[in-house]
Amino acid sequence: MKHFNKLTPPEHERLSLLLEEMGEAQQIIGKILRHGYESRHPEGTRTNRMLLQLELGDVRHSMIRLCDAGDLSKERIHMAADVKAQTVEQWLHHQKPARRRRT
Repeated sequence: MKHFNKLTPPEHERLSLLLEEMGEAQQIIGKILRHGYESRHPEGTRTNRMLLQLELGDVRHSMIRLCDAGDLSKERIHMAADVKAQTVEQWLHHQKPARRRRT
């Protein structure tokens, strides 16, 4: 019997991985907003900045995995990022214009 969302087990697993990694990145962002980039857990050696970089690397890996499997299009993701770079500028108050993405 097929699941109502018609996802295969591998598709479900890849999305679950992305969801988990994005949640971990969100958690670190919350810690940075509360305590700053250079803060660290009293028992830890990594700063919040280091942890965010690690978590975003995990998110990127999850995205690459989705693209490599054919679930998503890397080109469409890049196109969406380019459009966002153009449209978000008007709402930002403290940012320099975004650099063009590397290909």
